[in-house]
Amino acid sequence: MSDTRRTLFLARHGETDWNAEGRWQGQTDVPLNANGSAQAHALAERMRREGIAAIASSDLSRARATAEIVAEALGITGIHTDPDLREQHYGCFEGLTRTDSAARFPEEWARYVADWRTTPPDGESYPALVARVREAMRRIAEVFATPALVVMHGGAIRALLGEHTSIPGPSSAGWALHGIPNGGVFRVIVASDHIVEVLRLDATAR
Repeated sequence: MSDTRRTLFLARHGETDWNAEGRWQGQTDVPLNANGSAQAHALAERMRREGIAAIASSDLSRARATAEIVAEALGITGIHTDPDLREQHYGCFEGLTRTDSAARFPEEWARYVADWRTTPPDGESYPALVARVREAMRRIAEVFATPALVVMHGGAIRALLGEHTSIPGPSSAGWALHGIPNGGVFRVIVASDHIVEVLRLDATAR
């Protein structure tokens, strides 16, 4: 990639029933609910002013449906889907609430809460997550017209932005208050494969 600065907007998908119930989704394919569709429409309105030229998305249905709603609203045809934009695989925790996880897998859950970079049992390691989402972003920034919107997942966005933000880890107590809300969006400037600027936006702003 050249030193040319490129603008990407990283958005979390709209809400699902599992989000509303506080269940770990990971790579389980859970569809948007009605509120999630409304959040996707709000994201589309927020993106109208940004001159979005292309849209990429995780191939999981909750992200893809969010991207499709935005694309239709903005008159953009063709969404690039990439499995490397998927959420982290949370292994044995997927489908469970935090309470369920602690009850069924007490030792494993305690380790994960103590350090959310710990690999969930039967799940994906944090370094593997970071590597694949960074590679996906490199491809998108290199190939696609920008500004581009990338619809993905909370944990994956957190892994990508890393030290550039103060977002807590997904198993941290502060995630509910200070994590990435459904429909939340960041403007990211990249140059030479590096993130050089991050700005958190309000997806519902007009």
